[in-house]
Amino acid sequence: MIVSMSDTPARLLALLSILQTGRDLTGDELAIRLGVTTRTVRNDMDRLRNLGYRVDSMRGPGGGYWLGPGANIPPLLLDDDETVAITLALRLAAGGSVQGFEEISVQALVKIQQMLPDRLQQRVTSLEGSVEPIPGRGPTVDMDLLLIIATACSNRQLLRFEYRRHDGTSGLRQVEPHRLVNDGHRWYLFAWDAEKQDWRTFRVDRISDARPRPAPKFPLRALPDVAARVSIGAATAMWDYRARVIAHAPAETLVARLPPAVQVDAIDETSCRLHVGSSNAATLARYLALLGVRFSVEEPETHPDLVEALRELSGLLLDAVEGRRADQPGESAARRRASSTRSGS
Repeated sequence: MIVSMSDTPARLLALLSILQTGRDLTGDELAIRLGVTTRTVRNDMDRLRNLGYRVDSMRGPGGGYWLGPGANIPPLLLDDDETVAITLALRLAAGGSVQGFEEISVQALVKIQQMLPDRLQQRVTSLEGSVEPIPGRGPTVDMDLLLIIATACSNRQLLRFEYRRHDGTSGLRQVEPHRLVNDGHRWYLFAWDAEKQDWRTFRVDRISDARPRPAPKFPLRALPDVAARVSIGAATAMWDYRARVIAHAPAETLVARLPPAVQVDAIDETSCRLHVGSSNAATLARYLALLGVRFSVEEPETHPDLVEALRELSGLLLDAVEGRRADQPGESAARRRASSTRSGS
C-alpha cells in the first residue's frame, strides 16, 4: 500500500516499520512505498542513524537499505497481532523451566501491559482467561548455563563440562555442541562426542561448570534428525531393564503402535524383533501384554525375572477369566501354572 506522508515523525515511524520486516529495499522502492522522493528517503535514513538506529546500505545493483543490529535495542513497531502474541508468550514463559527467566518475563510483561490500548487489552484478557498452562514438571535450568551452551553451539566452540550420570556418578566430558532441545519438560544438549565417535544427548540440568574453548572451531557435521534422536535418547535413558522379544506380527504393524524409542527390526513378513525396556521387569511384562500380539522372550535364560513376571501376569489374567477371587479357596491359576512349569522343567 502506498503511504504518503508530509509529517516527518509519522514518516520516520512508517519507514522504521518497513525496515523492521527484515527485507532489503532500494531507495526507489522505499520512495514509492512512502510517496516521497529518493532524496527524502536518504535524508530520513540519516535522521534514523542520528536517533541511534543502525541503518546499513549498499550502492549499485542488488543494493538497498536494511536495519542492522545495534548496540542498543531500538523501539519495536508491532502490529496488533504481534503485540498480543508477544504478551501471551511472556505470560506463558513466566511459568517456564528456565531459572531466573520467570522474573524477567514478568517485568517485561508489566511494561507491555501498561502500554496496551483497550482494544488489545481485551483480546489479551480473553486469551489469558481461556488458556490454562500446565506447570512444568521437569527440573529447572539456569539461564546463564543455557546462554553459555547456546553461544558455544553458535560459535562452534568445543564445550567441556562436568556431567552427573543417571546413577549419580560424575565425570568430565568434552563435546562438540550442536543443538539445545526442549521437549516441554527438560532441556537437552545434542552434541558430537569425539571420544566415542557418536552423537550423544545430555540433560542440561545435570551439566555444571560448562566452559567453552575459544579455538579452534570444530568442523561442521551433517546433523541427523535431532528431535527424533533426542526423544529416543531421553526415553531409553530411563530404562533400567532392557530385553529383546520376538513378536509374531509384521514390523510395519508394530512400528505404527510403538513409540520411537522402541527399535523394531523386521525378521520376515510375519515377525520382527523388538528392543524394549522399562523401569523393571514387571512393568515391561505388562507393557508387552498390551501389544495384543503373540511374542516370545529372546534368550529367556538371560531374563529369568521377565519370564517370571510374564508367568505371574498370565496367571492373574487367567484367574480373571475363570472368575476366581483372591479370597476364594484353592490354588490360583498363577500358582498352578508356575508349579506345573517348574515340575516339568
